[in-house]
Amino acid sequence: MTHPTINRLQEVVAKGDDSQIADLLAEDVQFLPPTYWKTWTGRAPVAAILGHVGQVFSDFRYRRIMGNGNDWALEFQCKIGEFDAVGVDLITLNSHDLISHFEVVMRPYKSVGVLRAAIMERVTTDPRFLQYQKALS
Repeated sequence: MTHPTINRLQEVVAKGDDSQIADLLAEDVQFLPPTYWKTWTGRAPVAAILGHVGQVFSDFRYRRIMGNGNDWALEFQCKIGEFDAVGVDLITLNSHDLISHFEVVMRPYKSVGVLRAAIMERVTTDPRFLQYQKALS
């Protein structure tokens, strides 16, 4: 049996709608992307980045869901342009059933590089990220 937050995440993650994703995130959520070693912190920037990711991925689907209580692993597959990718979302929920920690691991390396380039192209034209980057500095 999965958790209601995990069920909702499965419904909204591939839609690329950051407002729907934001509803699932704790105010102080930490997001660790597969594309670089920096942690994004905070509901607004994490929702925005996940919204962009949902728009870059195609044919996204979760293959397996493992976990219980507050700790979950969601195995996924998708396409990034013409490249196939697989990965795992490692999710921790807080006491309010919101996502407090969201780490993504992916392979293969080439697909992760394509994802990084696609996300960088998007966020450098999204004015919200100028504000978020200042907050990270």
